[in-house]
Amino acid sequence: MDRDKTLSAQDVADILHVSKSTIYNMIRNGDITSYKVGRKVRFSEDDVREYIDRSRNKVTAERSTYSMPELGIFPGSQAGFVISGQDLLLDVLSNYMRLYGVQALRSYIGSYDSLIQLYKHKVNVASTHLWDGQNDQYNNAYVKRMLPGVSTQIIHLAHRMQGLYVKKGNPKEISGWEDFSRSDIAMINREYGSGSRVLLDENLKLLDYHGSSIRGYDKEGQSHLAVASAVAGGNADIAVGIEKVARQVDGIDFIPLKKERYDIVIRKEDLDSFEMQTMLKVIRSSAFKEEFDNIGGYDTSGMGEIIAEL
Repeated sequence: MDRDKTLSAQDVADILHVSKSTIYNMIRNGDITSYKVGRKVRFSEDDVREYIDRSRNKVTAERSTYSMPELGIFPGSQAGFVISGQDLLLDVLSNYMRLYGVQALRSYIGSYDSLIQLYKHKVNVASTHLWDGQNDQYNNAYVKRMLPGVSTQIIHLAHRMQGLYVKKGNPKEISGWEDFSRSDIAMINREYGSGSRVLLDENLKLLDYHGSSIRGYDKEGQSHLAVASAVAGGNADIAVGIEKVARQVDGIDFIPLKKERYDIVIRKEDLDSFEMQTMLKVIRSSAFKEEFDNIGGYDTSGMGEIIAEL
């Protein structure tokens, strides 16, 4: 490759299998070198190579100092195993897998797009928390519709509480989905395809509300943290998100509304691969489960169980 080739943020995001917003976060945190041409951020291929080399060295150092529980698995995987989704749980999972010899990569996209990417063989694992309002059920119907002709396995990770972020003290006395129609309420939404937006839209549909009639419906944040911070900062009155993030942001209260099922979806044809077997053994290990039992916001009972084979 030409070492002088100029790369855009989207080019680097594609190379690293992450979102464009993650690249900008890496720039702000000093994790990757960049430069500007006018107002546009640019990278050299050497910048990207340097970041990848540092990441590999970090994994090697972690592997040499971390006392790994015995799972009965052995190193030997190929690079390119991609886990798609936005929850911290998946970041920890990918770190565990690296310790056991799998170069697990992350793609930070929402549930709907994750299933599409799994269908297109762009990712190996898709996380999902998509609620079907008609049947009051999570994930199964979406997987069946969005991966036609593909034999899949849905594996449970955790239950999380979804609800509403409101200003501390709830000055506007918000209590539920009906409040989105109020003229004195302005919201901030999640991006299309995220599980939180699907939950909102399904409930609005049940109430016969239209997004176009709701103040702030077209204003988007790319994460639970982003929309919670917008409410805390007074830029919105209400947003949909998970309980765990509400504990991390000052200035907001959380109104619980729906216990959701957070699962991963895999192609059954990949089930016997070293990478997939490593991932499943990590998920079902007591060491991994204990990571989340004490931090709050996750119900890990049933973690690793097969929910459905479709």
